[in-house]
Amino acid sequence: MLYRKVPKSGDQLSILGYGCMRLPLKGVVIDEKRATRQLRSAIDRGVNYIDTAQPYHMGASEPFLGRALQGGYREKVRLATKQFSLKIRSAEDFAPHLAAQLKKLQTNYLDYYLLHGISGPVFERIKGLGVLEFLEQAKKDGRIRYTGFSFHGDAVAFKEIVDAYDWDICQIQYNYIDENIQAGTEGLKYAAAKRLGVIIMEPLRGGNLARKVPPAVQAVWDRAERKRTPAEWGLRWVWNHPEVTCVLSGMNEDKHIEENLRIAGEALPDSLSEKELALIREAAEKYQGLGKVACTGCRYCMPCPAGVDIPTCFELYNQRQVFGEKGQSMAMYFLRLYGGIESPRHRFASACTECGNCRKLCPQGLPVPELIRDVRKTFENPIFKSVVWFFGGYLAYQKWRYRRRKK
Repeated sequence: MLYRKVPKSGDQLSILGYGCMRLPLKGVVIDEKRATRQLRSAIDRGVNYIDTAQPYHMGASEPFLGRALQGGYREKVRLATKQFSLKIRSAEDFAPHLAAQLKKLQTNYLDYYLLHGISGPVFERIKGLGVLEFLEQAKKDGRIRYTGFSFHGDAVAFKEIVDAYDWDICQIQYNYIDENIQAGTEGLKYAAAKRLGVIIMEPLRGGNLARKVPPAVQAVWDRAERKRTPAEWGLRWVWNHPEVTCVLSGMNEDKHIEENLRIAGEALPDSLSEKELALIREAAEKYQGLGKVACTGCRYCMPCPAGVDIPTCFELYNQRQVFGEKGQSMAMYFLRLYGGIESPRHRFASACTECGNCRKLCPQGLPVPELIRDVRKTFENPIFKSVVWFFGGYLAYQKWRYRRRKK
């Protein structure tokens, strides 16, 4: 494992951080046995930065980590979580919110405490409530050691927030497709120049850069003299920047963890050749010409009041656009978004009421209701609606039979 230093704290962080937003699932809940094994194995092999937040896994991520880091593992890592700014309504909310997080995580202190999903307007609001004074007090009494913020806004606001307080770290979205959105390369270099450690989220854009590669992109990788997987190209591109301190990966498959650990033992800054960098730029151009929705699957828009599974809708919509598999994409849209015998309420795009709540919450600033409308038009044709009607009747019948048997 390679390590890079956080200038202000002096911590040597593993360049691979363990992101706890996409832990393995058993049904709809965290597969705790598997997730604990994976997390502890990664720590044993050198990973020492663990990232979570209150909303992850609908509130289940922090309590999971509280249990998984028992047995001496808490002392082996730098633990980071975030203040969920949307839940802060007054100055009186800061302390109880942090106290609840410490209790869930079963720890007396946090190594890094970040303001969550900050943009210019969000920061101005919580700053007005006294968040900076609260952070100072929490540092003095030992509840937190170092401070930071995760950012979703434009480069101008990013610089203003960096300059507003003596932060130790910041967390930004960065990958070879999103080099010039949000904080981007400009923000990365600015933060590093101010001696902030820079933590990278979405290095593979929610895993989209590591999944089935479109032929046009694969043709680019096939021309490389040194063969690498799509995930390795993406991670090495981020780690190639010396300004990057740590890269978060939402790891939940054993083979992905193994690959990431291997790369994290080799990926030195400035180690990619000019020819390799040119290939990555070409791959980025190919991807940018294929997808229609720049969703990373962060799930900040969830839960939807109308029940729509917005990230899955966009994921399937993009897959259809990129891979052109109409029949398979239609089947997957049905299978992944329909309910079941116990919960027949579907999560299709057609449930959208266009309330606009998702638009306010989207870190990417996407026009979510309009895009969901496009998803509905793409997938939910008359044949699809007939299948849903038939299957809904079938499930209702099965549910009726099930209840009768229980009686």
